[in-house]
Amino acid sequence: MMSLAALVAARDAGKATPDLMVALCRDAIAREDGAVKAFAHVAEDPVITSSGPLAGIAIGVKDIFDSFDQPTAYGSLAYAAHQPAVDAAIIDMARRRGATIIGKTATTEFAFFHPAETVNPHNPAHTPGGSSSGSAAAIAAGMIPAAIGTQTGGSVVRPASFCGVAGYKPSFRLLPATGMKHFAPSLDTVGLFAASVSDVALLAELLTGRDLSAASVDPAKIRIGLYRCSELETADPEMRDALDRAADNAAEAGFDVGEIAEPEAMAQARQAHSIIQDHEAGLVCGPDLARFRDQMSPRLIEAIERGQAIAPATYDEARRHAKRGRAAARLLFGEVDILLTPSAPGAAPSGLETTGDPRFNKLWTLMGTPALNIPGFTAANGLPLGIQAVARFGQDKALLSTAARLETLF
Repeated sequence: MMSLAALVAARDAGKATPDLMVALCRDAIAREDGAVKAFAHVAEDPVITSSGPLAGIAIGVKDIFDSFDQPTAYGSLAYAAHQPAVDAAIIDMARRRGATIIGKTATTEFAFFHPAETVNPHNPAHTPGGSSSGSAAAIAAGMIPAAIGTQTGGSVVRPASFCGVAGYKPSFRLLPATGMKHFAPSLDTVGLFAASVSDVALLAELLTGRDLSAASVDPAKIRIGLYRCSELETADPEMRDALDRAADNAAEAGFDVGEIAEPEAMAQARQAHSIIQDHEAGLVCGPDLARFRDQMSPRLIEAIERGQAIAPATYDEARRHAKRGRAAARLLFGEVDILLTPSAPGAAPSGLETTGDPRFNKLWTLMGTPALNIPGFTAANGLPLGIQAVARFGQDKALLSTAARLETLF
């Protein structure tokens, strides 16, 4: 994989020019993408700038974001010829920081569950996850050093786990969502991908101008909780073993590690996620259904219609559960600094008909807390297993710094 930090260091030392850095990515895409199918579109003549903190950094952007100079299909036949007039805010932000938008990465239809053609670079018979399928796969295949995706349920952390890369879902609204094809606006969160946790932290800092790069940490001052949620027993034995090993390794390195039971309010909030997501999808995607039903997958149609059938009172009650869950999460993070959970139920499932299950991610999307996949473990079949780390809302730097240290232990 390409290390963002190594590329930036080479550029700053005068050992690599932005033109050379982008050319390396173009060559890698030409070699690898015919098999991986991570890109929905590759820019023929991308703009390369020589100034800015991201100069020379080729970024793949999930094809759920508008781009004025590249097609934006949202993973849908209905928008196959769609050409927006302006960039999404996150793309404009990247350009202003000097990045080269090398192409649009493949997404599931409307960032829901109908899969793209992308395969897992570790084994093409297995899913790369979704909905940010192409973003995770492009990093894993070594085509680009940085990518942008979104998460409404588990669409950053889960594909990152399946592909063995770092996937970071920031605190809600830390990155702008204007100009994306929304599915559930109160949940849709812009996220980032890179080869390692240190790389994705550096990407977050260079992209936003915020102090987010990974700093050194004192393990003795950090409380890590092994989150014993109601879903944990549904994880594969290999994933549960990886989580236990992660906790043991952290304890041996000096972190204060213990087990944390799931508050009932947070368990109820997890169940509320689907109601909130579906109801909002029924509203937001209803106009698409009215015009493009014959060009939409049955699964997407079913989801939109299910959402439209949810009564406002039911949605409002789900939102109250979410609010109580967030209050419980604030109290929980008074007892612990970082939570560890599985990033997914197990390794990437066989076949390309499914993108996996977000049951270990959707609570944290609903809570708005920062979460990321820490790569490092491997299943018996050779596929990656990732550990999800979660922190209090707004504590993104603490999460990234701690996770970078943990990554060295896995």
